Amino acid sequence: MAVLVGKKAPLFKAAAVVNGGEIVKDYSLEQFIGKKYVILYFYPADFTFVCPTEIIAFQDKLSEFEKRNTAVVGVSVDTEFSHWKWLQTEKKDGGIKGVKYPLVSDETKTISENYDVLAGSYGYDDEGLATFEGSPRAYRGLFLIDKKGVVRHQVVNDMPIGRSIDEAIRVVDALQFNEENGEVCPANWHKGDKAMKPTQEGVASYLAGK
Repeated sequence: MAVLVGKKAPLFKAAAVVNGGEIVKDYSLEQFIGKKYVILYFYPADFTFVCPTEIIAFQDKLSEFEKRNTAVVGVSVDTEFSHWKWLQTEKKDGGIKGVKYPLVSDETKTISENYDVLAGSYGYDDEGLATFEGSPRAYRGLFLIDKKGVVRHQVVNDMPIGRSIDEAIRVVDALQFNEENGEVCPANWHKGDKAMKPTQEGVASYLAGK
């Protein structure tokens, strides 16, 4: 798997559904460069089981991300029309109505490939015909992109394993704390906790104070 941390986030232009029902054809992350942090996450498919729990959980905590000047963007290999239909479906009927942040269509699977979360790969058989091995869906990848467009954190779960939205918020807090203060965040650090200076003396002082 590709490690994208420290590298420029792969950009794209793709169809997306924004504000819970508006289809835009050329949605791009470029709009955030120099302005906002981005949590870009991938999920396997619309109208499934674990996926709506995550999508709705991100919506439930959306104000926390907004307080941190962070945009949330979801991506799957479904079409924008599938996204739109799911967004119009009531939760009691298996839908995600009420979700307002963008859901991007990766119908070509190129975004998933560029972020190396596609659960399969293209190839050719003995007759030279194109084939696909694996599942043409995305793993549960999550990428924190800073305001310069650089990936600063990534984590990828297998499809049955849901993510912690609180952990995504914690990582945003840790990155912003480091940028603002120059101190580094030790294990299990949360906003408001003691951090440490990135020196041997700083580590010693932190450990002595525990």
